[in-house]
Amino acid sequence: MDLILWRHAEAEDPGPNQSDLERALTGKGQKQARRMGQWLDAQLPDSCKVLVSPAIRTLQTAEALGRRYRIHNDLAPGADPADILKAANWPANKDTVLIVGHQPTLGQVAALLMTGEALDWDMRKASAWWFCQRDAGRAESIYLKAVMSADLVIK
Repeated sequence: MDLILWRHAEAEDPGPNQSDLERALTGKGQKQARRMGQWLDAQLPDSCKVLVSPAIRTLQTAEALGRRYRIHNDLAPGADPADILKAANWPANKDTVLIVGHQPTLGQVAALLMTGEALDWDMRKASAWWFCQRDAGRAESIYLKAVMSADLVIK
């Protein structure tokens, strides 16, 4: 199974009387999302399933990919790393799954996959981490296929 973790792009600071879920992307964030979305779209198989947090900033990030996606409430800010893996059906899913979500959870998922512990690893805004597991029954068959940052994508 392939699992891609994509952190939302740069978002506005929360305004007064604004919930965290209502924060939108900044102009810079929109550019980041477009660049990373183009790169991901060129790499992902057509059968890839895209699961997105219900937050406005993650929806806007996912829209830059230009593919159909499904909103998954278990991916909201503050989700547990186990919720992310469960939503993706890791490692049993036969399809590639792209998760668009938040820190610190995505960094914790990355650490969990690589070390077995949900450590607080930092994942930059708009970056994507691509994990593969060759054999669903063998944790040692997990490897990191790619890490890409929006500022490294060639325009």
